[in-house]
Amino acid sequence: MKNILITGVNSYIGNKFDEWVKQWPDQYNVSKISMRNDDWKAMDWTKFDVVLHVAGIAHNSSDTKLEELYYKVNRDLTVEVAKKAKREGVSQFIYMSSIIVFGTKVEVIDSNTQPNPDNFYGDSKLQGELGIKEMQEEKFDVVIVRPPMVYGNGSKGNYPRLAKLAVQTPVFPDFKNNRSMIHIENLTEFLKVLIDDKAKGYFHPQNTEYVCTSELVREISDVRGKNIFMLSFPKQFITPLLNIGVVKKMFGNYIYDKEISTYHKNYIVNDLRQSIDKTERGDLIG
Repeated sequence: MKNILITGVNSYIGNKFDEWVKQWPDQYNVSKISMRNDDWKAMDWTKFDVVLHVAGIAHNSSDTKLEELYYKVNRDLTVEVAKKAKREGVSQFIYMSSIIVFGTKVEVIDSNTQPNPDNFYGDSKLQGELGIKEMQEEKFDVVIVRPPMVYGNGSKGNYPRLAKLAVQTPVFPDFKNNRSMIHIENLTEFLKVLIDDKAKGYFHPQNTEYVCTSELVREISDVRGKNIFMLSFPKQFITPLLNIGVVKKMFGNYIYDKEISTYHKNYIVNDLRQSIDKTERGDLIG
């Protein structure tokens, strides 16, 4: 039996992981705690094998008034929680970081790509990584997971915006691009595998398939039973617009090289079509 502590009671990933491992009640026992006050500091963690640290600010912001808060939560809290876990004999600490640490100046991220965050959000996540990686030792394994965009039933961010667009708009640009994404069930299975394997180090999980934004919108509209017309534009028309942030986020290329996402055990539960079916129909655990 693995005793797992999830830090952050309102985390999408944390709550979905809890739901996922409930399929094996004799193998995993999950507890969750809030990090919104200091009560966690007095809690006894000696009974836990794993801490899954998902508490953090996970949304991009350019509001400089929030910069101090981002570092306080994503860097300082992460280090403080890891220190407590190590001090109290927890054997594995999993930190949920993000692809955002690499920034968006590169299109393809491979084993040679160095982190280069665009802003204080990405840098605060990176500083959290740097603050805990030196804690690695024989009896304390540090795991840093950098997923790309996570989507699934109840997720926030760009996917639900695209899904809404797929239903409401009759026309969408047909433009070829590639983006790395990961369905929530693939991610939660990956986390389970990392725990089973007592893994350590950096990990970059993703779906098997890269996602083309236009094809994703087409798939969503198909699942929803909506007709959408895909309008082709000359490449030379859209390419100059990729310098605009919102256009780049939707139609730019942003991928992990598949080599850095390989793992010796399969963690892909759903292919792209299956994941869209589950997401759009609200059927999380099949």
